[in-house]
Amino acid sequence: MRALVFRSAVLLAATVPLSAPVSAQGAIVSAPAALTGQINSLGRSFAGRVGIAVQSIDLGWRTGWKADQLYPQQSVSKFMVALTTMDQVDQGRRSLSEPVTLTRGDLTLFHQPIRERILGNGGSYTATVEALLTQAMQKSDNTCNDKLMRLAGGPDVVRAFIAGRRLGNIRFYNGERALQSRIAGLTWSQSYSVGDAFFRARDALPMSLRQNLFDRYIENPYDGAAPLALVDTLARLKRGELLLPASTAKLLTIMSNTSTGKNRLGGGLKPGWSLAHKTGTGQVLGAVQAGYNDIGIITAPNGRSYAVAVMIGKTATPLIVRMNLMNDVVRAVIAQHEATYGGGLTL
Repeated sequence: MRALVFRSAVLLAATVPLSAPVSAQGAIVSAPAALTGQINSLGRSFAGRVGIAVQSIDLGWRTGWKADQLYPQQSVSKFMVALTTMDQVDQGRRSLSEPVTLTRGDLTLFHQPIRERILGNGGSYTATVEALLTQAMQKSDNTCNDKLMRLAGGPDVVRAFIAGRRLGNIRFYNGERALQSRIAGLTWSQSYSVGDAFFRARDALPMSLRQNLFDRYIENPYDGAAPLALVDTLARLKRGELLLPASTAKLLTIMSNTSTGKNRLGGGLKPGWSLAHKTGTGQVLGAVQAGYNDIGIITAPNGRSYAVAVMIGKTATPLIVRMNLMNDVVRAVIAQHEATYGGGLTL
């Protein structure tokens, strides 16, 4: 217990306010002007509401476009559940090998690949905590994520982790079922987890009501997060300030094998670079989507790494335009890195 208290004190002491970017050695540093100019240009030219943030994990500088505003996280918030889960592993309260049984009552909505295993196994399926975590992060499975959230103790526990680690301007709502229902103007019913019941119930609501609630969510997202806070959290994870070494390595490895959104941030990588990331994709009303995101850590061949977040809160642009924006942000970071260190494999 004494070791855990000491570790918590160290983590809190290591917290860096978002307003004071510093290097790992404690020196205040400024982001490269050329990169800042490119990020501003990309944000300004995008047809939609977007926030962009970049942080050098090694040097501490940060830059961004409208990066202190709140944007819908959608499935990016699964990262918060993952951090909370791994923190409980570090505390000895949870084991990655712990078996967890899911039933029909655990089913959610939208993307939930594990649904077929549950229904195909007579309505019950048992997996480990690690398997659920992997499925939630790599495949963005809503059912796995909500189960992990409840296993951790519920949304208040996730919010307590965010507050306790001083992660900044990051909100967490009450899980996928509650969030998606509220955005649509519904109160969750477990019947919505079957077939197209959720879509039929949503479509039955007056369009004026749906539009009002949709717009309200975009303006004040219940799961909103500031890109600056997200890149700072990613940087602190990478530096080992949030989790113990084994848990840090495990979570980053899981995120390095994410299968969703391969052409978002990942589409801008050059050979030799790697990405550990989490995507988020929100509901669509008419031609407008509320939340199209990717956050992650890109690592150069020489080991230098950068936290990147592109949060598109509202847009009607084609998907390829959104992905091109994300690609271009990553390309700008890589170009700046190569201008600083060269394009070789070593310093």
